[in-house]
Amino acid sequence: MNWKFLSRKKTDTAKPKKSKTREWLDAILFALIASTIIRGLLFSAFAIPSASMEGSLMTGDYLFVSKLSYGARMPMTPISIPFLESTIWGGTKTYWDGIQLPYYRLPGLGDVKKGDAVVFNYPAESVPRPVDMRVHYIKRCVGLPGETVTIVNGQAYTDGKAVKNAPQAQTSYLVVTNGTPLNQDVLDDLHVEVRRFDGTSTYELVIPTDSYSQLKNFSNIKSVTQVNQPKGEGNMQIFPNNALFNWNEDNYGPVLIPKRGTVIQLNDSTMALYKTAIEVYEHNKLEIKGKEVFINDKKADSYTFKMNYYWMMGDNRHNSEDSRFWGFVPEDHIVGKAVITWMSIDSTQSFFKKIRWSRIFSPIHSVEQ
Repeated sequence: MNWKFLSRKKTDTAKPKKSKTREWLDAILFALIASTIIRGLLFSAFAIPSASMEGSLMTGDYLFVSKLSYGARMPMTPISIPFLESTIWGGTKTYWDGIQLPYYRLPGLGDVKKGDAVVFNYPAESVPRPVDMRVHYIKRCVGLPGETVTIVNGQAYTDGKAVKNAPQAQTSYLVVTNGTPLNQDVLDDLHVEVRRFDGTSTYELVIPTDSYSQLKNFSNIKSVTQVNQPKGEGNMQIFPNNALFNWNEDNYGPVLIPKRGTVIQLNDSTMALYKTAIEVYEHNKLEIKGKEVFINDKKADSYTFKMNYYWMMGDNRHNSEDSRFWGFVPEDHIVGKAVITWMSIDSTQSFFKKIRWSRIFSPIHSVEQ
């Protein structure tokens, strides 16, 4: 037998070695696929853009959001450029909405719980976009599907039971001094925000819980009173933006949070509260002809909800655009649970003080109810 021939034949049929360029391209492709899967099914990153969750979460915090906690939501807009916002360069879309898939969520580790810090797509966007391409918000879940939420003098209740506030939650206070002005540097050190000053002795301040006692004991302060808009003093900026409801951000409700299978009777009040959910979130054709309601061209006296909904509020109660202003968050808008602050940058500080070292890789706790 010609062993030399066999050896040469085996060598001739061996696969050619990949070039360095091909190896780099394969590595980049693998990294893109792996990171896309991780971002889509496990975790994603999110930056806090506003002060609505202070002092629990700070403007400039960078978070990891767990999609496993509630189950990963499958893409509804499958054709998009990964790792980019839905619009860039002043409005250029990074997705194509010619294909839209129905809402589906994989099984998760649990359900949304009251007290969780939840990231979701903003339901009330004025520019029509696919749900999964809308701006991301983060708020704390205050009410669950099927519960009735009420706010009395700034305190939220569900089914008559007070909802525990986050330890670092904050609201605004009316502060009266003896005429000696408050030192702005001291207020900055205490993370106190000045909302209003009458120029003489009266301030409206947003005071973090940790700073309240220290500020209250300043020698030039005569009184500190929590600010609440009185009950019955309606605010048309408050959901459902209807004169039938004299509600405001401090005294609100009661209002039932829809649950899958909840049946409501259709009348002037329920239409004001649930019209957007029925028509926009649950994709029905809704028409009102005189005193009659038609859903998908059929006269209707009642409606049965197809999805669960949630009530979300910011920890910074007087500096948060939340469910009090735009209503319910549908389950198909839920992205995930905020679990870790992996970086925190204070843009107001000098270069060497920008990083808030104490917040790096700090866990984000739910408020146990």
